[in-house]
Amino acid sequence: MPQEAQNAAPLLEVRNITKMYGDLAANSDVSLSIDEGEIHALLGENGAGKSTLVKVIYGSLQPTSGEVWWQGKKITIANPAAARELGVGMVFQHFSLFDALTVAENIALALPGKLDLAGLSEKISRVSKDYGLPLEPTAHVADLSVGERQRIEIVRCLLQEPKLLIMDEPTAVLTPQEADQLFLTLDRLAEEGCAVLYISHRLDEIKRLCHHATILRHGKVVADVDPQEETANSLASLMVGADIHTISAKSGRETGAVILGINNLNAPADGPFGVALKNIQLDVRAGEIVAVAGVAGNGQGEFFDALSGEVAANTSQAVKFLDTEVGHLGIIKRRKLGAAFVPEERLGHGAVPEFSLSDNVILTRHATGDDIVASGVVKNVIADDIQTRISDDFDVRKALPDPEARSLSGGNLQKFVVGRELDRDPKLLVINQPTWGVDAGAAALIRQAIIDLAARGSAVLIISQDLDEIFEVADRIAVVSRGQLSDARPATELSLEEIGMMMAGSHEKNSDHDSDRGEVASA
Repeated sequence: MPQEAQNAAPLLEVRNITKMYGDLAANSDVSLSIDEGEIHALLGENGAGKSTLVKVIYGSLQPTSGEVWWQGKKITIANPAAARELGVGMVFQHFSLFDALTVAENIALALPGKLDLAGLSEKISRVSKDYGLPLEPTAHVADLSVGERQRIEIVRCLLQEPKLLIMDEPTAVLTPQEADQLFLTLDRLAEEGCAVLYISHRLDEIKRLCHHATILRHGKVVADVDPQEETANSLASLMVGADIHTISAKSGRETGAVILGINNLNAPADGPFGVALKNIQLDVRAGEIVAVAGVAGNGQGEFFDALSGEVAANTSQAVKFLDTEVGHLGIIKRRKLGAAFVPEERLGHGAVPEFSLSDNVILTRHATGDDIVASGVVKNVIADDIQTRISDDFDVRKALPDPEARSLSGGNLQKFVVGRELDRDPKLLVINQPTWGVDAGAAALIRQAIIDLAARGSAVLIISQDLDEIFEVADRIAVVSRGQLSDARPATELSLEEIGMMMAGSHEKNSDHDSDRGEVASA
């Protein structure tokens, strides 16, 4: 951090910010300050108030009370356009890009005034190369990796010459090599005087990158610390207000018969910008956790859909559950055989937002032997008993006994959706992004429950972008890239660097990547 910044007024200061939603205080008397050239972490478990505070700073929300000061002057940030004009840029966790447009066209949409596309393209090339985030301005977004798409979001902000850059979970979709390059870029921005407000659940990153950390819990500031003087565990404990459960007993399990057998699985791309699966081969045995790593957008969605039965496989024998060919069976028939599935998107796919938790139990368990439906009659009492048991076992925090799914925070809904499937004690669990976007406490609970399921003899297949998670729970690891799956190897034989290279496509059999998109390989 530049020495002169320490002697001047803070670049940004929020004083006693409170944001009420009815009787609920999303932020309560929150204060923090950020100096020029400072990388400042904003930490907290799901529902702690981080998103609300960031939206106040970016002008998306107005506080109920409190003040915002910018370079020593009290201001009102009326909307995001006013924030950008002030010098505040934000890279969102979920990208806002048009797949059918080029890099330059997407960036032009976010910049004010009428722009010369040729001149903008030259500037994009120069700035992106200068900051170690190279982009081809004429490339269509649909043809880019997720890491390259994030570069667009960052470069779009840099072209606006921000004084404060807000980043929300920026490494969630990056390979280790891409994350390292991002850290170098942020270090350079800080050296040049740009402040960074950094939100992440990956606490080792916070220690590597950040000069200061403000920790929220239940909407209030509970700590201001120097991350360099903390451990990842101490930061996590400050976030949740208790010691974090230590994951135990990953190794030493005995494996049994093949529960899930995948043989020459091919599947079409999920839409014009999806990725086709090509000749997938994989076995998962009883008592084993196999993880599939990969950068988002490399066929994970198509893979999950083919395994769950939401999309039929190319042949019946392409997917076997125990000794039964299920490639052409739907999801309900696969559930009846003892399989359970947790999709990536918890709200809308894993749970119906407007339905109560008990109604969401009915949706996935009405045909799985829980006696929820008998003679065509739904037994709501049984469904409510199940949701109560799940909520108790998985520490699902809720304001009402049986609330709508959309009323839960992301982490609590994830615990409920995972718990709903694990409560069945399935023979096979296929789970996509098990702890995406959840806090350290919820992640530890979910990961331990998955390990315990495997210890009871079930087979588990995890699809995840979180390499820390994968190494924590998996016995074997495979990598998917552009619809091709590597051989699954023991986790103890792989390094982060090797995984990162495979995520970038080192294992692929066909170097003609562009022709792969949207096509189906022959069986």
